Amino acid sequence: MTDPTPPMRTALVTGAAAGIGLATCALLARLGLRVIVTARTRERAVAAGTGLIESGAAPDRVYAEALDVADPAGARICGRSLAEAGLAVDVLVNNAALIPDKSRAEQGVLDSPVADWRAIMEANFFGALWACREFVPGMVERGYGRVVNVSSDYGSIGLGLEGPAPYSVSKAALNALTIKLAREVRGDVKVNALNPGWVRSKMGGPTATKSLEEGADTVVWLATLPADGPSGGFFQDRAPIPW
Repeated sequence: MTDPTPPMRTALVTGAAAGIGLATCALLARLGLRVIVTARTRERAVAAGTGLIESGAAPDRVYAEALDVADPAGARICGRSLAEAGLAVDVLVNNAALIPDKSRAEQGVLDSPVADWRAIMEANFFGALWACREFVPGMVERGYGRVVNVSSDYGSIGLGLEGPAPYSVSKAALNALTIKLAREVRGDVKVNALNPGWVRSKMGGPTATKSLEEGADTVVWLATLPADGPSGGFFQDRAPIPW
């Protein structure tokens, strides 16, 4: 007789100490997933996880771990720690990101500081790449996985790459990674990207039009897609948008 109880899926969210990442963890835990809250330090991750539990999340559905996406070894170190704890990642949400300071937002390809280019590419593109290389092979091996890359309309070539140069290029690269990885995976493993919109986060500011929960909605939708759901797409408000 087939067991009708589905397995508890485990979702790892990068940059989850606050903002869209933390809101995503709260919504996923509410749906019954175990969430791995990650931040640059374990102390920040633990504080965020404790806040989720105090807000009503079941303690057995919240796990905290350090993951500095700017560290090339960060995902590998995190993966090793999770394996030792007996945790396998079924859902990976690449949410951690940096954007140039507002004082440099108007600088372009030729005058944006080299330090901005390096830091933003490390966090927004390479951080997602290293996390995918660490956790996606296990998804393919187990035959189930969801990868959600939190991108931006600023990374859309079709919409004009309107954001600060390093940020736009990093998100366009993340979109390209989404397409390439979606073509490589096998089984019920789906890879998608999304633009959360203008969200009232630290990055979006207090005058943004969307709440954190509204910004996290499409993230959660893509993280919990059924087997017949899309893969290799770019979405906003659960609808396709131009690459």
